[in-house]
Amino acid sequence: SSGINAEWPLRPGFHDSRVHVCLYFLVPTGHSIRSLDLVTMKALDKKCNIIPIIAKSDTVSKSELDTFKANIMEELRDNDVEIYTFPTDDETVAEVNKDMNEMMPFAVVGSREDVKVGETTVRGREYPWGVVEIENEQHCDFVKLREMLIRTNMEDLREVTHRKHYELYRRGKLKQMGITDDGAHPVSLQETYEQKRAEHLEELQRIENEMRQNFVNKVREKDLELKRNEKELAAKYEGLRKENNEEKKRLDEERKKLDDDLAALKKKKVPTATLR
Repeated sequence: SSGINAEWPLRPGFHDSRVHVCLYFLVPTGHSIRSLDLVTMKALDKKCNIIPIIAKSDTVSKSELDTFKANIMEELRDNDVEIYTFPTDDETVAEVNKDMNEMMPFAVVGSREDVKVGETTVRGREYPWGVVEIENEQHCDFVKLREMLIRTNMEDLREVTHRKHYELYRRGKLKQMGITDDGAHPVSLQETYEQKRAEHLEELQRIENEMRQNFVNKVREKDLELKRNEKELAAKYEGLRKENNEEKKRLDEERKKLDDDLAALKKKKVPTATLR
């Protein structure tokens, strides 16, 4: 955790959720690894520490198991699949780790049942021919695997995860950001993240300002269009009003003329009636 916390100094209390080891269980075919397992392990070996494990090892005989282990290691080497090896540079654990490396892959048996063996109750699997004890080193490698993972090499698993796998991940992320880390001048992922975040926020602000300006321009154009339409309507209304006034004036003049003609006609009729 100290490694990743140093990488992210601005995140106090950050929980290291990295996977420090992958226990890859193999089907006990007794012959070779399935192609699917090889492809999967090859895809994982650059992402985390892989320890191959033969599951249900009680389904094959001792001689078949030894042959199967040898075939597995040979196929892994032939296909360049990198698995985790216990470190031998520390004198205090060098000998035991060397022996454990030679035992790989570990063969285990699992059970959730308690079985009575003599006067002792053990975790195991009961068969007609006897009992397979989970924590009996003569029956399976469960105890050895537990010792290697929890008591002997836990810190090394964390260190390899940070130094190797996380470093590959970090450089890959930097490469996606267009930044090259040659190792001579290490680039902080935190600093790069903050820089990219600032650039992203600046770009978002630019886009927001551009959208706001576009909105203002469209509102201004719409306002000008409405004012132009208003002027056109006002001009049209004024033209119609003038036409209406002129038409009304013309009608008034015709009406007045008609009234004058009617009055003149009446005057002419009165003398005519008198003469009769």
